Parts: sequence; C-alpha cells; structure tokens
Amino acid sequence: MMPPADPAARRGGDFGRAATFSRFRGPYAGGPPAADLVVEVPPIGAFGWREMARMVVVYLTLSLSVARSVTIGWFRRRRRSAFAAACEGAIEGFVRLGPTYVKVGQIIASSPGLFPEALTRAAERCLDEVPPFDSATAREMIRQDLGHAPSALFKRFDDAPLSAASIGQVHACVLPDGREAVIKLQRPNIRRRMTTDLRIGHRLAKTLEKYFQFARNAAVVALVEDLHEVTHQELNPALEAYRQDRFREKLWAFGDNQWITAPEVYWDYCGPHMICMERMTGIPMDEFEAIRDQGFDGELIIRRGAKTWLEAVMVHGPFHGDMHAGNLWVLEDGRTSYLDFGIMGEVPDEYKALIKDLFYTFIFDQKFARIARAYKNLGIMSDEMGTDEEVGQRIQMVVAPMLARSSSMSLGDFIMSSLEMMKQYGLTAPKEMVLFSKQMLYMERYIKGLAPDWQFGADPYLLKNIFPAESAAKAVELGMTFPD
Repeated sequence: MMPPADPAARRGGDFGRAATFSRFRGPYAGGPPAADLVVEVPPIGAFGWREMARMVVVYLTLSLSVARSVTIGWFRRRRRSAFAAACEGAIEGFVRLGPTYVKVGQIIASSPGLFPEALTRAAERCLDEVPPFDSATAREMIRQDLGHAPSALFKRFDDAPLSAASIGQVHACVLPDGREAVIKLQRPNIRRRMTTDLRIGHRLAKTLEKYFQFARNAAVVALVEDLHEVTHQELNPALEAYRQDRFREKLWAFGDNQWITAPEVYWDYCGPHMICMERMTGIPMDEFEAIRDQGFDGELIIRRGAKTWLEAVMVHGPFHGDMHAGNLWVLEDGRTSYLDFGIMGEVPDEYKALIKDLFYTFIFDQKFARIARAYKNLGIMSDEMGTDEEVGQRIQMVVAPMLARSSSMSLGDFIMSSLEMMKQYGLTAPKEMVLFSKQMLYMERYIKGLAPDWQFGADPYLLKNIFPAESAAKAVELGMTFPD
C-alpha cells in the first residue's frame, strides 16, 4: 500500500516545475519487505493449454524462419552452407519470438566453444537486438508501482530508453533534488511469458539432444534448466536491488577499495517492478583501447577489481555472477563500477575454504599438499590417489606453469578442471562454484587486454584484507607497495 502523500508536496503535470514531489517515499522506502525477496520458481515440466498454444507459434516461427533463410540462400547462391543459412534463420526466429529466445541467443553467442561456429556467429545479433517497449507503457508501470505519474515524481524522465534487454529496460531520470538517476523497468507480463517459453524450450532441448550430437555436447537440457532457475531470480527486482545494496555496502567494509563502486539504490523510488538507482557513465571493461586512451592504468584497474571481487567471494558472501563487459565499467573519474545484480552467487563455506587454500598456496608458500587435503576433504580426490604430499606434487606440476610470468594457462580453467574431476567420483559441484569459475574466465579475458604482464595468481595485494599479515610480509619480500 502506498504511504500517504506528503502534505508539503504539490501535484503537477510538468517536469522541472515546483509541482514535482519534493519528499516522496514509495512502497520500498527503507527497503523491501522480506516476503518480496522470496524467489518462486515454477516447475519447468508443467505443460498446459497456454504452453501448447505458444508451442505452435514457436515451432511455426522457427520452421518458417529457417525455411525462408535456406530458400533465399539457395536462390541467391550465397557462399554459405545450408547449415549456416539454417542457423541464421533460427536466430531470426529467436528475434521474432521475443525476449526469452533473444536471451537464449545471447547465451549461444557467448559460448563459442559449445555450439557450432555458424550458430554462434549468427547469434551475435541477439547481443544488441532487443526492441524496447513503448514509453506509454513505461510511464504506466511507474504510475502503478509508485502511485503517481513520472511527471509528479521526477524533474525529468526520458521516454527513450538508454538500453533494452531481454528482461527489462533502463530510462534516465532526474530526482527532485537534482541527482542523476536511472530507472530499470521490468518488461510487462514478462514472468508468465518467460515461464511459458522456458517450458517449451525445455521440450525443444530434449528433442535436440535426442537427434543432434552438438546439442548433447552442449547439454542444452541442463542449460535451459539452469536458465529457468536463474531467470526467475532476475525476475525479482526487489531481490536484485537488495543484493546490489548489500554488495555496495560490503565493498568498503575494510576501509579501503575507494576506487571500486556500485550504483546507490534510491529506495524511495523503487517498487515491485522497478529499481531506481544512481546513474553511472563510463567505458565497458572490454574496450581496452578506449580505457588506455583515457590515460587509465589498466593493470591497476584490474588489480583493484579482482581484489574486491575475491573479497566478496571469500569473506562477504554474495558475489557478482555476471561480469561480462556490459556489467563492469571504468567510470570517467577512474573508478570501476559493478552494474546489474540480477545474477549473484554465494559459495558454500567448505568451498570458500577451498578457494582460500588455492590462493594462499599460489601466492604465499606453494605447499600444494594443502590443496590435496582440501580436495580430499570435499571428495574431489580419494586417499587411493596417494599421500597429500604425493598428490600435491602432481598438482604442482600442473599449476607451476601458471605461476610463471610467461604462462598462458588459465587459473579459471584449472578450477573448472577440478570441478570436472568431481564427476569421476559421482559428485556434483555446487552451481555457485561453476558460476565462480565462469567469472574467473571473464576476469582473465580482461587481464589479457589490460594487464598481460600481471601475475593474477601471485599478487599478495589481492589477499591484503583476507590474509593481512601474510600479505604484508610477502609485499616486503617482493619489495612491493600496495596501491590505495
């Protein structure tokens, strides 16, 4: 229920006038109620009349799009295979089918090793082809969530969105006190629509795995199931805003990390389908030349970012779980900002201990028997493989090249290989560990672009707040001064 209007506030219809509310408090002022933070994930296997009707549309759209693309390709005799034409047609169908399938296309485009090259190349259009919904709908959504039209709440509200994604879109606005902000609005009826589409996608994935080897290699059924779970977390704006607020607060828990930030959540202007937050302006993390052209120290940027992210993983709990370049910006003043907290992870305590053991060993003493013990404690390895020292020596043979300056080996790949090893013993790695490993791979991409000579697995600065005494001693040994 909306709180009573401030008696000092006056209604009005024009932006920038004195009629704008000066002290508005929306339904989430002070934070959302606990009930709104609960994620409800409907069963993916359910199938009713709505799914049947939508499935007809999906299959017809995909079939016609593929047939049209292949036919046009044959008549025009382009230099491409029928399979490549079919892939382009399938992605055209994805775009026509809307947000859920565009999101699937984005996953395909971002996973070049899992899908045929022709399909991943065709899917790249999904990365920037998400049509926005109209401004009248955006204004009505704000009115429904906050009880008043945007003209009564903001000095300015931009009808044209800054960006549009599969689940929502972002509009710029100015608060009554002059602060620049953005409003992230969830697409109308998106929960029901995506639930229906994901159920259909689940059936389609089963069909693909039955008839196509590449689908089995990519484990598309598991991919859709994971997407179903993650998507319903993203469909809860209250939870996303809460996580963002909590992550931001923890950034400065040790009294440092002033060069890292996240947008402040403006709770007074948040509601069940929208988040209002501080506006950020910057350069995506993968625009390496642009970052260098601004005179920023790329190595220092990535060191600071890696340090705060590892602190979130090992100490604070929730860590950012979607660190593609669009969600990690270098701001105009040289700070780095995390954006978009729809996907977050929190590693179980026993795996936090493993991550700490890994980094402690890599950076401080290279006693790999410690890692062997950690693996055995988690069931990743058995006692039959040898003593801790023997297993540690074998691990060291694999890891030692990573610690060399000339190494091209990936620490993220090493951790992913460790998780794959668990399958040999019938164990399943927590999804949070898989999410952690994927973010490591993102980070290593930025390292290659911004700091190719930096040794990620040998820098005590990363553990300054996690193992303060050991980090200080290692810095003295290396003649290193930690940056602020």
